[in-house]
Amino acid sequence: MTLQSSIRKIYFGVADRRQMFRLFDRHAQRPDRWQNDDSALFAGEWFEIARAEHDYMLEILPPLWMRGEMFALGEFLTGSITSVFYTLRIDGKTRYFHAYCDPAQARSPVELRDAIVGRESWPVTAMTHEERLEHIWSATHDEYRGYAGERFLPEHRGRRTVFVYGRGRTELKLLDDLTEEEIAAKLPVHLRHLPIRVAA
Repeated sequence: MTLQSSIRKIYFGVADRRQMFRLFDRHAQRPDRWQNDDSALFAGEWFEIARAEHDYMLEILPPLWMRGEMFALGEFLTGSITSVFYTLRIDGKTRYFHAYCDPAQARSPVELRDAIVGRESWPVTAMTHEERLEHIWSATHDEYRGYAGERFLPEHRGRRTVFVYGRGRTELKLLDDLTEEEIAAKLPVHLRHLPIRVAA
């Protein structure tokens, strides 16, 4: 399986409660779940939520810690990875975010906070190629996404796959191999025509 281990926005828009819980474990179908250290798969993933979801998560369990605009859950997802929730003032507006951090790395929550503020402060609404793929993966229902198995070459096994529809047929493709046309078709209409920004 391809490990990620980078700070990345995985969903565009404000996730409601149902979406939030789906995004918490969007890798649920991964091969050999819980057999390996999946920390790198989750670390650095983040998305926006509403205040109601932020407050709900604050109230359901005692936080591991609270520091200014952020708090961490006391339950760990895998290894030392846990949820950190942020209340951030960006361009004069208060917004709320969830991210997976590794509190064992002292600056991880702060680095994630700074990355979120930096990303959400872009002067023009745009998406990187990687963000387009992450949104597609996050928004696709489990029955239409998965991981490459025996039908794929050995070097591709364990990589993410999605079903693609077109020209009267359905095809299972590697997520990373989608064409620009296929990406546009799988994105919601309001995201299809956003400019593509090269990641810094």
